Amino acid sequence: MTVGVTTLRLPCRPVLDGFLQLARPELHLFTGLRQSSLRLLSISTASRAAVEDTPSSSSYNSSPLPRWSQTRETTRLVPVSASYFTGNADFFDNWLALQELLRRYQTLPTIPRESAPHVKWRTLAQYRGIVGRDVKAAKYKKIIDILDRLNCINPAVIPDEVKNALNMYKRDMVQNVSQAKPKSLDEFGRARGLGRRKTSVARVVVLEGDGQVLVNGKPLVQVFERMHDRESAVWPLIATSRMDKYNVWATVEGGGKTGQAEAMTLGVARALMVHEPALKPALRRAGCVTRDPRMVERKKPGHVKARKMPAWVKR
Repeated sequence: MTVGVTTLRLPCRPVLDGFLQLARPELHLFTGLRQSSLRLLSISTASRAAVEDTPSSSSYNSSPLPRWSQTRETTRLVPVSASYFTGNADFFDNWLALQELLRRYQTLPTIPRESAPHVKWRTLAQYRGIVGRDVKAAKYKKIIDILDRLNCINPAVIPDEVKNALNMYKRDMVQNVSQAKPKSLDEFGRARGLGRRKTSVARVVVLEGDGQVLVNGKPLVQVFERMHDRESAVWPLIATSRMDKYNVWATVEGGGKTGQAEAMTLGVARALMVHEPALKPALRRAGCVTRDPRMVERKKPGHVKARKMPAWVKR
């Protein structure tokens, strides 16, 4: 069998050459050109060595450079940034530049984040306006995380390169607008506070006294029948043990009893902080400082209430 295979292989080369010459004459021509090019290559190599030995030879003629009109179809434009093909080159360039800064200066001493300089970074909308493209919040958070880490570098050893990078992302703040106007007592020693809850509004006046509480000119017990509502109305005084040191006058309107009582909670807390600003951490722990933004959800068409649906009947 080995002899047979060998005899079959021998005549294959001329048969294939003849077939290619008949079917694709240009392929046969290319084979001949390739062999001639190899011969020319060996000759040109020898002539190049001769030219290098005699640099002043008059046989060497420098060919002119090709024009743009001749090479524009084969010229490949290379983008400046490697992030060009990501679809959002500006964002990735910024992100990679910050990563390079963090890698370079990550060994510098740091301080706790609570002790770091207070900085407000640009908002997502501002960054989108700078980049000119839609950037997702999750991607922008990656930049903010790196900025927070760079901001924790010890200010005594922070490099100027890092300072310049942080200043690029700092939000432009107007001091007069960003600072809230401090509240103070009036000439009678009264502090005023406004509280809201749902559709209820409470306007509260707090001054030093013996613990009297009037709501719309009536005692607290007559306005709020439930014990829970009465405690909610004066909860800031109860949480700070100031129930017998201040008098409270309040005007409430709108909503129901629970909403009015919780609106009084915020109003009393704000007025109490005017008298004693040091009580703010205690009032915050008691849940009296933050305004509750929850509202009653509206009724929808086809629903019994906001979410409740009518009972489904098969027949």
